[in-house]
Amino acid sequence: MARFEIFDADFGTAGTTAQADILCELGLMYASGRDCEADIVAAHKWFNIAAIKGSDRAAVLRSELSAAMSKLEIAQALRQAREWMTMH
Repeated sequence: MARFEIFDADFGTAGTTAQADILCELGLMYASGRDCEADIVAAHKWFNIAAIKGSDRAAVLRSELSAAMSKLEIAQALRQAREWMTMH
């Protein structure tokens, strides 16, 4: 199982566009199950964070994914994104 979490202090020094692209890729990884188990809640979380950081692509993907999610799943994803943003 591959799991990718961003804990590197230097991550914040990358350009905002680069950050958003990396976070969008995390969303795609979880949405497709590439190198990990598919997890739509985690995918939505990463798409949401990437969209906040300026990724238009992530915003579109988040919207498309939301259509297939329950309200509970969306609430979980939003909570996880908020927690991640608070810690980073």
